[in-house]
This record gives sequence, structure tokens and C-alpha cells, in this order.
Amino acid sequence: MIKKQNTYDAIVVGSGITGGWAAKELCEKGLKTLVLERGRNVNHVIDYQTTNMAPWDFIHRGRETQDDIENQPIQSTTYAFNEGTKQFFVNDKENPYSTPKDKPFRWIRGYQVGGRSLIWGRQSYRLGVIDFEANAREGIEIDWPIRYKDIAPWYDYVESFAGISGQAEGLPQLPDGVFQPPMEMYCVEKKVKDAIEKNWSDRMLTIGRTANLTRPLHGRGACQYRDLCNRGCPYGAYFSSNSSTLPAANATGNLTLRPNSIAVTLIFDEKTGKASGIRILDSETSETIEYFAKVIFLCASTLGTTWLLLHSKSQYFPDGFGNSSGVLGHYLMDHHFQVYSIAEFDDLDDNYYYGSRPNGIYVPRFRNIKEKHPDFLRGYGMQGGGYRVGWGYGNDQTGFGASFKNSLMSPGPWRMNLHAFGECLPYYDNKVELNPNVTDKWGLPTLTIICEFKENEYAMRKDMAQTTYEMLESAGGKNVETHYGPDIPGFGIHEMGTARMGKDPKTSVLNKYNQMHDAVNVFVTDGSCMTSSACQNPSLTYMALTTRAANYAVDQLKKGNL
Repeated sequence: MIKKQNTYDAIVVGSGITGGWAAKELCEKGLKTLVLERGRNVNHVIDYQTTNMAPWDFIHRGRETQDDIENQPIQSTTYAFNEGTKQFFVNDKENPYSTPKDKPFRWIRGYQVGGRSLIWGRQSYRLGVIDFEANAREGIEIDWPIRYKDIAPWYDYVESFAGISGQAEGLPQLPDGVFQPPMEMYCVEKKVKDAIEKNWSDRMLTIGRTANLTRPLHGRGACQYRDLCNRGCPYGAYFSSNSSTLPAANATGNLTLRPNSIAVTLIFDEKTGKASGIRILDSETSETIEYFAKVIFLCASTLGTTWLLLHSKSQYFPDGFGNSSGVLGHYLMDHHFQVYSIAEFDDLDDNYYYGSRPNGIYVPRFRNIKEKHPDFLRGYGMQGGGYRVGWGYGNDQTGFGASFKNSLMSPGPWRMNLHAFGECLPYYDNKVELNPNVTDKWGLPTLTIICEFKENEYAMRKDMAQTTYEMLESAGGKNVETHYGPDIPGFGIHEMGTARMGKDPKTSVLNKYNQMHDAVNVFVTDGSCMTSSACQNPSLTYMALTTRAANYAVDQLKKGNL
């Protein structure tokens, strides 16, 4: 009776960006779908408790406290963490992991309904033809099993629903998409754009392509330019599972959402050679429950999904579920960044701006497009933007009297920064392993993460420093400074790989439809599926791959192949 009650057409593990899309597609195609989320429930609008708080409403004026640093030492290092957003990040003490002392990794996580879709940076770029061909062209590891033309219609599909604002530019390395009207650039950004495009024929600057609405869409309101996105947007102006895909799934009447459900193992049926379900641990009651379905989508985030597969050992899969290739857990990638330049501009003081635009600019990749760079493979893009220095710039000024007070009432100088984000090559020894000696709050084994950037990335970083500097200087920037931040993998929050797609079951975990070679009714569509990383923010690609896989799965189910 329990098995019958706990049986669905489909199970989705994870409710973040990919889990939300899988739920939407499967439910809209008529499948009774169970979504398992290991974290707490977060209701859209209702549970965005800090979204309308002013700075003076926060006890600590928005800053993290010593208690935060003690309980969330990893999470509190990321840009999006503060007193108004910390509830959307995990407690690191309850969710530990291990790394070698000389190879740190910063694993930024959000365990709740919506996952990191509530706190992501929303930059949304397509991969291009060059990205899907790169491994094959250069003889690096294995070839992607798909090409740009295979995924292009699905990019169109997700952009139309999610709402991506941006400017079409006609670049092959950064394909245009289905865009809402672009946000406007600030005067200093336009100045830098003009200088870049005047001095280099192969470089350009455009407004960021972001999942923030500039026009209402599907009942969601347009962006209010508050730049409080990471507290949760009550207008639904930025794309998240909570504001978009989960409500669409729920509207079908086919969705069952179960929070506080830690997926522990996949259940394998040796008679059919398929997965029959998921065994979960209720995080509140510690009860173990089994759920069953014909189709299973793993969307628990790159390392979350790989942990589940590695933990699902059996006589049939002694090295982890679906790991006959032996590559599960390997080829972990992240974008390397923290190389940036900043400049001041003193000829724009009579210009200002209104509101707080939740977006920046983008400089598309220009290295290794037409000419081969002598020092490294692949390339990098740049993000950043202009801003007027606020009241705090007077902190280091001295003076007294009325004239000094009046000077502090004036806005500070314009500044502009360019941050480079570079591609990381896939390396076998960048990997994750189960660690039974370190357990989490629920007594489950954790991950040991072994990952580092290597020679190609370090050669690229030297070029990043040079080009960010020279582009700001070319625009007349003053006091140009170049900074090297810590080159720690994970800090880009674009972790991917570890269950890659490929053509050969001997060297990959998934086929061209994100379907497991070893269990055809299991699909993996989060970042773990990536065969190479490109240099663009990857979330839009995860969404497109998920919708493509979900529609394929439904088609195969109807044909009786699953």
C-alpha cells in the first residue's frame, strides 16, 4: 500500500533553477510529478521577510556578524551574503565538506525551495558554436555529444518564458537570444564602450543580459530598480523557481512538492535495469521513506547530484550509481575570476543616474576567436560596470566647517570596473569523493573536494590583468588599479562537470539527451552534465538542457522506452 501511495509518474530531485524547469515541463505534459527538496519551504513573496527592510531596520545595518562568520564561514565570503540574505545560505557547520590544505574550494549553497535561484546573479548568456566544438577541435578530453544547433531552439524557449533583457549584437561567440528591452548603460559605461570599440576591432562592450524583466511577463511585474534581488523579489521581476516555474507546474494540478526531504539513494531494479525510485531522509523527523516513479530527474546541483550518485552504491554499481565509466565525480570545473581593474573618470561629474540597476555590463570573449593566443587555450569574458562613489568616499578626507560638510553632500567621482571570468579546462584529477569520516548533521557522509586551477588558467589570468587595465586606460581612466583576488575554485559559484555528457558510455555518464547510459530512465540536467565550461555564466544553458531532456523523456515514455 505504501508503494502505491508513494508512486508518481516522475520524480525531480531539487527545486532550484533546473529542478523548477523539470517540474514545469513534466507537469505541463501531464505527468504526476513529485519534487523533492532537501531544504525548507519558501513561499513566493510571503517568505521574503527582509525584502522591504530599510538599512536602519537591520540590527547590524546589513553586515554579517561574528556569529554568521562562525556558523557560515564559507557562505559569508560570497558577494550576495549579508544580514538581509543570510537565511538563503546553508549553515556550514551542519553541512561540512573537506578539501586538501593546499587546495581550498568554496562551496556556496542554498538549501530551500528555489535553491540558489533565489540568490543567483541572473546573468544569462548562451554558449556558442565555438564552445560546443572546442574539445574536439583542440583534442581536449571528450567531444560534446551535441552542437549549438541542437540546443538553440531550447534557448529560445526558456528565454521567452524566463524573460531575459539584453541587446542583440550579432556575435557568433555570444549568440543573440529572445530579449526584452535592454537596460540603459550609465554615462561612464558608454564612454568606455566607445573607447574599446574605437581602439580594438575584435572587442566590444554591451549591457548585461540578465533574467530581470524590463516589461511585465506572465503575471510577473517589471524590475523596480531596487537592486535587492537576493532578498527575494516580491514583484517576481527576476526569474526564480519560486516566481516562475514552480507556480506554472502547480497550476497544472500535477505537482506534489515535498520540502525537508534529503534524497539519500536511488533505488535500482536489477530486473529492469532501471531506477525504480528514490529513498529519502526526512530532515525534520529522520524518517526514511521511499518514493517510486517511471522517470527520475536529478537536479540537485552539480555536487549535490554527484553526492547522491556516489552514495547510491550497490552490488550492481559498486562505485556509484551509473558509474560503469569510472568518470563520475571527475572533471570538476568552475570559472576563475577575481582578476579585475578599476579606474576613476573625472570628466563626468555633471552626470548621475536614478535607481539601482540590478545589472552590469559585459565584454564578450575576444581571445582565441580568429587568432590563436600563444600562451593559452579558450578565453574569457568580462563583467562589471560603472558607479558613482557614494557618501562613504569622504571617510578618508580631512577637514571641518561648513565647506567640508558641503563637500560631503556632493556625490563622489565616477568609477568603472572590469572583472574577467575565464574558462577552466576539464581535468580528470579535479574531482569529488565520498568521505565517510566526516558526516553532516544527519550522520550522512560528506564530500572531499579536490580541485585547482592549472597552467592554462594561470596563463590566461595574466592576460586578463593586462586587458582589463588597457581598456580602462584607453577610455581616459585615471588611477587605474589592477587587483588579483584569491584564485579559489568554487568562488565563481559556477561549479560544473562530474557527471558529464558524451558519446561513449566508456568515457561519460550521460548521452546527448542528459540520459544516463547505465539507467535510461534517469536524467541529469544540472551543472554536473557539462562536458566543458566555456566562459559564459552557465545557468541559461542548464535551463535549456533541462527542457530539452524533459520533453525527450516524455516522448520516450509515451513510446514505452522508459
